[in-house]
Amino acid sequence: MNVLDIRNLKVVFQLHDGLLPVVRDISFKIPYGKTVALVGESGSGKSVTALAIMRILPKIAQISGGEILLQPDPNQGVTDIALLKADSEQMRGIRGGKISMIFQEPMASLSPLHTIGNQISECVLLHQDVNSSQATKLTLDMLDMVGFPDPNRALKTFPFELSGGLRQRAMIAAALVCRPALLVADEPTTALDVTIQAQILKLIKDLQQELHMAVLLITHDLGVVANIADEVVVMYHGEVMESGSVHEIYSNPRHPYLKALLQAVPHFDMKPGERLTPVREIETKLGHLLLSGGQSQKMQAQKAQSDTKPPNTIHLSVKKVFRTFSIRNKPLFGKSDNRIIRAVDDVSFDVLRGECFGLVGESGCGKTTLSKILMKALQPDSGSITYFDSEQEIGQEIAPGIALGIDVLALEHEQLFDFRRKMQFIFQDPFSSLNPRMTVYDIIREPLVIHNVGDRAYQVEMVKELMRLVGLDPRCLSRYPHSFSGGQRQRLGIARALALRPEFIICDEPVSALDVSIQAQVLNLLKDLQSELNLTYIFISHNLAVVDYIADRIAVMCHGCLVEIALKEELFNNPVHPYTKALLSAVPFPDLNKPLDFDAVMDGKSSVPSAWPMPYTQTPHTQTQLTAVAPEHYVQTQVA
Repeated sequence: MNVLDIRNLKVVFQLHDGLLPVVRDISFKIPYGKTVALVGESGSGKSVTALAIMRILPKIAQISGGEILLQPDPNQGVTDIALLKADSEQMRGIRGGKISMIFQEPMASLSPLHTIGNQISECVLLHQDVNSSQATKLTLDMLDMVGFPDPNRALKTFPFELSGGLRQRAMIAAALVCRPALLVADEPTTALDVTIQAQILKLIKDLQQELHMAVLLITHDLGVVANIADEVVVMYHGEVMESGSVHEIYSNPRHPYLKALLQAVPHFDMKPGERLTPVREIETKLGHLLLSGGQSQKMQAQKAQSDTKPPNTIHLSVKKVFRTFSIRNKPLFGKSDNRIIRAVDDVSFDVLRGECFGLVGESGCGKTTLSKILMKALQPDSGSITYFDSEQEIGQEIAPGIALGIDVLALEHEQLFDFRRKMQFIFQDPFSSLNPRMTVYDIIREPLVIHNVGDRAYQVEMVKELMRLVGLDPRCLSRYPHSFSGGQRQRLGIARALALRPEFIICDEPVSALDVSIQAQVLNLLKDLQSELNLTYIFISHNLAVVDYIADRIAVMCHGCLVEIALKEELFNNPVHPYTKALLSAVPFPDLNKPLDFDAVMDGKSSVPSAWPMPYTQTPHTQTQLTAVAPEHYVQTQVA
């Protein structure tokens, strides 16, 4: 018996030049109480299928054929949703009452002007014959069920006052308060940290059993699918490529597209030198301009002196950096409350020339704040940041083998302007970091114009060379960012970062918004560029499998502190700090033989320093330091 039976569904978009098929004759079933995962890349038709089920397709879209048969209860009749009008009373009763949906970004789905209690109660009042007090009682019960620590307080809380994980829980509460027969979850954990993701997945599984509902999970994360799904449907270009039980899909994948998706996922047991295999490879070409001029002379001098220079040369040295923020809570009545937040707390580390230094941790741990301090986009309260330039290392020494460094925090005006050429930044969201009113040519050329590098002919040739370097056609230079895919926009961001031929690049979550196959393309590209251009990276991410693939050494950050630093092999094979262990246990593997350990992160104490066992416990009154536990392996412990 099935709660939903989709038969030969077709969805088309009405465009200026005709009809564009988006969902092409797909069929699958969702049994009662089971979880069906709809898997595929962006643009494969997953979300359009979900919107068709909910009958909330955009105006240009229409169902052109097929059936969407809903049977909320085995004792009830069957309704073909495809035949109902989207704004009909019957469809409004089904939407939210029988089928509910949670979206990828809760902040965009929750009203910023209404409290959480009002928004959830509204769902109850729309679909059930109850009064306001009864709706409030049902809302409180559901907030408690989804794990809010204080449901009564949550009733009066606005979405912007909640963390990402609690906002997602609020949206789940709103979706499930009417106890639907089917929950459609569209990328519900993509924007969340691994520990919060594990909690949300466990919550959905528990609520599914308690409420006896079916789940349609839409995702591109094959690790999540392996840990939560009963059946899997793989989509590509609007068609179903393969479907079956989760055991059949993972133990014996048959379609080449599914095999390619599985090969594109980074995992912890990859062999040294093994590369990810994207669904579609990109061809890159390193041109003569990037291999000529000042940058290449530096690299040639470095290679010429590689035998005489000491090994493991430091490129960036960060010592005892602190940064606090004062948060004022000024209520309408009563006294204002000022809180001091330690965003970066006594952080020290060195980045070696030519290495990729990984920085991992949950949202809010201070990673991005630290990256802004390194670029001097934000001034720290105290500490030092020293950058060792390649020219200074070769030509200027204050003692034999000791380079004269640049005090980054002391740079001002023209000196800081010149320093920007040495260190560049790749942002998390490629769309918001590219000016939508500028062509690709102007976007990539802009750093050259600002820094007055070369004449116009040189700039034109360099822009074309950068496009080829990141695997894009120079004939697309007159186009605007919106006409590129997410992965292509991220490659444009990389091209812009390389325009000034920097030596050091900070990559802030550069692949977190990308599908696994596009992620594989960008990660391989970054590794190739590092080797070919002798680049040094700081790679910031909350995805430990990604960091394991690209980084040489890894630092783990929590509540502004670095709690563990080690070579990646040592960190993943022998984690010492309890927070590192919790992070690793929360990573979902695309392997049925390595199920997710939900219990390890469900107590909520993994990211609470005061709850860590001795000698790792941290309180405002304890002193801690990084202590060596093995060669090149350091852990934050209390000072004896």
